[in-house]
Amino acid sequence: MKVTVLSGGVGGARFTRGLLAHLRMPDVGRGRPSEVTVIANTGDDLWLHGVRVCPDLDTLMYTLGGVVHEEQGWGRRGESSHMAADLAGYDVGGDWFTLGDLDLATHLARTQLLREGLPLSQVTERLCRRWQPGAHLLPMSDQEVETHVVVDGPDGGEQLMHFEEWWVRHRAAPAARRFVQVGLDTASAGPGVLAAVLDADVVILPPSNPVVSVGTILAVPGVRAALEATTAPVVGISPIVGGAAVRGMADQCLRAIGVETSAAAVARHYGRRAEGGVLDAWLVDTVDAGAAAELAADGWRVGVAPTLMTDVPATARIAAAALALVLG
Repeated sequence: MKVTVLSGGVGGARFTRGLLAHLRMPDVGRGRPSEVTVIANTGDDLWLHGVRVCPDLDTLMYTLGGVVHEEQGWGRRGESSHMAADLAGYDVGGDWFTLGDLDLATHLARTQLLREGLPLSQVTERLCRRWQPGAHLLPMSDQEVETHVVVDGPDGGEQLMHFEEWWVRHRAAPAARRFVQVGLDTASAGPGVLAAVLDADVVILPPSNPVVSVGTILAVPGVRAALEATTAPVVGISPIVGGAAVRGMADQCLRAIGVETSAAAVARHYGRRAEGGVLDAWLVDTVDAGAAAELAADGWRVGVAPTLMTDVPATARIAAAALALVLG
């Protein structure tokens, strides 16, 4: 069974870890082997201190490879920050985005391979040989596509800043007017990305940020069309539980594009494939049973289950519920 996941960072990584745990259970698929491909958002990528940082790809690689810092959800377990502390002494900026010493090794290796001429997809494959994530990680594009945020400038006009600066440095405090994917107009889907959608047995939109994570992947030329064309069912898991984002600041992102922070509103933002959207089914938390009934009355296929990813077994059950919703 070929399963394709369109993923951001922490939420998507934790979901995929649970999905892999579910698929490895002896009674799942009655012995049918499974193959999981993760198409990762690279809109958060940035150049910092001369190295290329890919936050979502690295979070996926570390989480699935068993070396993530569990408490914070990103970065390496057992991390130190001697380099960052010493670099601050040179006052060269970027102190709002701390690169751990172990994490820096990944960025240095990536940068070296990129400068040798390898595309990001091949670099990612090389890096994953070390961590053996158990899934095939594909960058959404080999070209640099960076999400920027348009906010109010100090002179009353507009100011453009990288999404990570807005998210990490400013904690999404300046109200976002809109999001801009710089480089998207000259980008193309990475090697294997469209085939992973078209050839899948099921496609999953995990509880990642629907605007700047999954939304950025969907904006890559060809990806949305592949989702519309695939014969595989497409199921999504709501990142909103009880009117609040499970993690991060998805509500600020949704507000910027005029979408209410609710499980039903995010479903309608993605849309049903029968009506030109990308979803065939939608899984919501038990506290949002009312939203499920509302969507079902409008013709949606909706499932209700506990969706808080408290640990790997709980997340495996979420993955099972999502698959059961479309595969039976």
